Amino acid sequence: MRYYSTRRQSPLVSLAEAVLKGLPEDNGLYMPERLPQLSSQFIEQLPSLSFEEIAYGVASALLGEDIPPEELRRMVQKTLGFDAPVVWLSQQTGILELFHGPTLAFKDFGARFMAQAMSYFLPGDGRPLHILVATSGDTGSAVAHGFLGVEGITVAVLYPKGKVSPFQEKQFATLGRNITALEIDGTFDHCQALVKQAFLDKELNQKLRLSSANSINISRLIPQAFYYVYAWAQAVRTRKQEKIYFVVPSGNFGNLTAGVLARQMGLPVAGFIAATNVNDVVPRYLQTGKYEPRPSIPTISNAMDVGNPSNFARLAEWFPTWEAMRQNLYGYAFTDEQTRQAMRRVYQQYGYMMDPHGAVGYLAWEAFCQEYQPANAVGIILETAHPVKFSEVVTQTLGQTPTVPERLQHLMTLPKLSIPLPKDFATFKNFLMQYYEK
Repeated sequence: MRYYSTRRQSPLVSLAEAVLKGLPEDNGLYMPERLPQLSSQFIEQLPSLSFEEIAYGVASALLGEDIPPEELRRMVQKTLGFDAPVVWLSQQTGILELFHGPTLAFKDFGARFMAQAMSYFLPGDGRPLHILVATSGDTGSAVAHGFLGVEGITVAVLYPKGKVSPFQEKQFATLGRNITALEIDGTFDHCQALVKQAFLDKELNQKLRLSSANSINISRLIPQAFYYVYAWAQAVRTRKQEKIYFVVPSGNFGNLTAGVLARQMGLPVAGFIAATNVNDVVPRYLQTGKYEPRPSIPTISNAMDVGNPSNFARLAEWFPTWEAMRQNLYGYAFTDEQTRQAMRRVYQQYGYMMDPHGAVGYLAWEAFCQEYQPANAVGIILETAHPVKFSEVVTQTLGQTPTVPERLQHLMTLPKLSIPLPKDFATFKNFLMQYYEK
C-alpha cells in the first residue's frame, strides 16, 4: 500500500518510507491511500478472540501487503506482552486500563510496535537512524524503552523543562546507551516545533537519517487501533445490545485518531468523545467551526497540554467538514479544579484511583450523558496512565499515595542524564550535527 501526505505536496511513498521518514517534506502527515475493511466474519468473532489474535487481524488488514505474515505475527507478539482490560465502574461506564506496559502508559503499545517496524525496514547500509521525539510526558518514556538497545537506532527525547512529572522524567532521562534526553527551556509546543523544523532542514537531513516517534509517525498510530478493537470485544461480551462510545483524554489527538481509524475500518463504534483540559482547541472547533491554535497552558493533566494538536490534520481527512466532524466527535473541556473533584468523586464512590487524564475523560462522559441522555449507551473511558505517574497530583487530591510497581521502584534512585538546551532551532541543529557525527 502507498501513503500520501495530508498536504498533498509530496509524492506517494511505501510503508517503509513512511515509517522511516516519519514526516513528509511538505510538513503534512502520512495517511494510507485506502483503508481495508475488517470483514463481518472477523467482527462477529471478536468477542471470542484473544488480544493477540485481534491485533494480528487488524495488522494483517492494514499492513499485510507490505510485511510477511510470520514477521507481522512476531511484531505483534513482541508488542503485546501485557493486557489492556476493561474495568467496569458501573453498568454504563467502563475504564480501559492502558497502563499495564513497561512504562505504565498507553504509548507502550505504539512505541514497541514502531521499534519493531523501524528495525525491520531499516536498510542494511550501516547508516544509523536517528529518532527525534517531542514529549509532554508519556511519549518520551514509552519510546525510550521501546527502542532501548535496538541496534542501529538512536533516540533523542525533547521535553519541556519543569513541565513533566519527576517519575516521567526518570523513566527516559536515566537510561543512557542509545537514548539521549534533551531538556528544552520552553513548552511542549516548542519541543514539537524543533522536531518538525529538523525534518524540514535540508542540510540536517543530508547529514543524518532522521525519523520521528511521535504519533505523527504512522507506525505508532496503527497499533493503537488494536486496543480499541479489543476493548469493543470485551464490552460486547457482557453488553451485547448497547451502543459503545469511546471517551478519549486528548492532547495531540493521536490516540483518538487511532480509534477513528478502527471505526473507519468497520468497527461499529457509536461515537468518540474528545476530553481535554483548558487546552480546548478541538472542543472549541466542534462548537464554533473555527480552528484556532494557540500557545498551550500548563495543567495538572500535562500530557494533554497541547495548543496545536498535530493529528487534527488526520481527523480532517476523514471528516473534511465541520458538520461531518460534529456528527462523529463530541468535545468537552475541564479545569484543574473540576478534574480534582472528579478524581475525588470516583475514588469515594468506586474506590478507583484515576490519574488526572482519566478523570478528565470521566467528566466528559458525564457531560455527554447529561447533554444527550443516550439510550442503551456504554462509555469506555481510556485510562491512559497509571496514577503513580502523577503521584504528586494524586496524593494532593486524594490524600492517598499511589504505589510504585515494584519493577520500577529503582528508577527514582538513578541519576538524571539529560542535556539542557534553549528553545531556538539553530542551537538544537548544531547540537545534533556535532553529537551524532561523533
